[in-house]
Amino acid sequence: MYIYDEEKMFTYLRGYLRGARFLESEKALGFAREKHASQTRADGQPYIVHPLFMACYAVALRGTTDDMVATILLHDVVEDCGVPLSALPVNENVKRGVKFMTIAPYDGEDKLITKRRYFNELIECKEALICKGLDRFMNLSTMEGVKDEESIKKNIIETHELLMPVLRRAKDRYPELSDALHIIRVNLRALYISLAVVHGVELNYDIFKST
Repeated sequence: MYIYDEEKMFTYLRGYLRGARFLESEKALGFAREKHASQTRADGQPYIVHPLFMACYAVALRGTTDDMVATILLHDVVEDCGVPLSALPVNENVKRGVKFMTIAPYDGEDKLITKRRYFNELIECKEALICKGLDRFMNLSTMEGVKDEESIKKNIIETHELLMPVLRRAKDRYPELSDALHIIRVNLRALYISLAVVHGVELNYDIFKST
């Protein structure tokens, strides 16, 4: 298991965000670390390494913005830390991004319908779209030896059938993010296809014919 260096990532991001004048992300960085302080990932590592890794990846991508990085840093704070959306110390656009990242079932809605609606709605918010792509990349990267077989297969299929079609459509919706979206899609595809082979998951490619 790869051990992420929390302090190194935090120090790098703090310096980068300050130099780039990513003011929303600077506020989000400290807030996220504070709120996730007592939490750990399923592999036992500090939870904060998850948004830190995603943010480090994001700043290396062409076209990503302050609001996108701030959304990434805060994307689990509402859902996992019990912090109200209104209490986030960032602008309304970042709060909107975090809201789109937070799964909220409607009354009477089953889990499958909720998931399909959730993924389809991501295209309405480019901050959440980039965030979800990186979130899924890291989650898939760290599942082996941590998650059970059923969870791994479910995430492979979900990525292929629900997330990838949205990322494909997004390249036309957000041409300014074409480079970032391309890199995320290529890396995600290579990862989940490799996992599908290892875990014997058959992927349905017909779903891409109309996207």
